[in-house]
Parts: sequence; C-alpha cells; structure tokens
Amino acid sequence: MRYELLGPLRVSNSRESHLLSAPKMETTLAVLLVGAGRITTKDTLVMELWGDRPPRRAAAAIHVYISQLRKFLAAAGANPTRTIVTKPAGYLLRLDGASYDVVEFQEAMRDGREHHLAGRYEEALAAAELALSLVRGPVLESAVEGPVLTAFAAWAEEELLAALELSVEARTALGRHREVISLLGTLIAQHPLRESLYSQLMLVLYRSGRQAEALSVYRDAQRVLRAELGLEPCRSLRRLHHAILTSDRLLDLPTAS
Repeated sequence: MRYELLGPLRVSNSRESHLLSAPKMETTLAVLLVGAGRITTKDTLVMELWGDRPPRRAAAAIHVYISQLRKFLAAAGANPTRTIVTKPAGYLLRLDGASYDVVEFQEAMRDGREHHLAGRYEEALAAAELALSLVRGPVLESAVEGPVLTAFAAWAEEELLAALELSVEARTALGRHREVISLLGTLIAQHPLRESLYSQLMLVLYRSGRQAEALSVYRDAQRVLRAELGLEPCRSLRRLHHAILTSDRLLDLPTAS
C-alpha cells in the first residue's frame, strides 16, 4: 500500500491507483493522513468538512464517511479495521507498513540538509531531487478550506520551495552555476520577498562572469523590499553585494569538497 498526499490524493497498491471522487471523503482521508499515527478528533473533522456551519447530523455523516473510507481502503488492499481505528475521541489512521510520500519527502529533505552541511553536495543534490520528484502538484484536487489542510498545504508549498533552494545550493556548490540561473529568475518572480533567492542568483551570476547583472539583481531586491515592506535588504544580502562590488576573492573559492 502507498498513500500520496503531495498532489491529488491517491492510494495505490502494486497493481493500480485508487482515487476518491467524493470531495467530503477525500477531505476526511486527507485530514486522517495529515494526522497519521495520532488521533484526529471528531471536532477536527467537523471543522475541516463544514467549518463553523456543520449540519445537524454531522457526527452521523462522519460515521458514514469513515465506513465508506474503510471500504475504499479495503478495495485498495488495506486491512480496513487496522487502518482506521475508532477511538473515544475520534479516529486513528495507522500506516501499518504502508509507504507515504509525505514521510519519504521529509526523510529526503533531512538527508539532503545533513549531506549539504557535511559538504557532500552530490548526495545533497540527489536527496533534493528525490524530494522534488515526490511532489506531483498542489495538495488535493478539491478546495482546501479547513485549518488543518490549509496549514498542511502551506507547509507543502514552503517545503517545495526549500527543496528547490537545496537543489540550487548543491548545484552552486558543485560549480554548476548556469544550470540554475533561469530557475532562480522564475522563483524570484513567484516569491519576490524571499531574500535567499536573490542571494543565490547574485552568487551564480557573479561566478558565471556576470558581475553587472548580479549587482542589478541586488538593486531589484532593494527596490522590491522597500516598496513592499519598507525595509532594506538583510545583512547577509548587503554583505554579498559588497563582496561582489569589490570582487572579493572569497566568492571564487570552490565550496565543493
């Protein structure tokens, strides 16, 4: 069995994938997966499914959704009584040996960060690319409105960006600067207030012999931050700007071991 939540929710076995067509059931399973291994309370499910305007028989409706989910998971090859367990306060979803893309993503990112800190940039890049390969698109196909899934979707978006940054950092440390220039430009357009992206683009441009363009990126960052936040660039970005202005030889030192 395999659960995938980094994109449209999907449950698969060795033969085929199974999708939920009913939005309420999809939301219920997604909330249980976010809290896998922990009890998800009935109140949490009510809030995720209906917000502050639940129907009169909300508890009965949730009972029906859980029953239908057990049948769905049984059809996909899971043991339904072991997978979703009823508790006094709510429901517990057990992975019970199944693989789960969220866990795999977290493990890949942990490994990638550890490799990067240790100077093992090839391994860091491989881990980042593995993490990125697990992300198939926005969380769920139906609208995400409840607090649990909204927070999870925000976490997934932030972690996707972190994985992209880790990939860029590893490639930069390996001297593969030209591979990431276009990607960084796209990421800055999507996240114009993220100063680390400006720093990375400035560095790779400078190391590619494009000092003037690197300085132009700093001016762009300065303009955006002043206009949007009324702030100057952070200290590390200002230091990088000064180092590029003065052609500091430290910028040319290889960082890969």
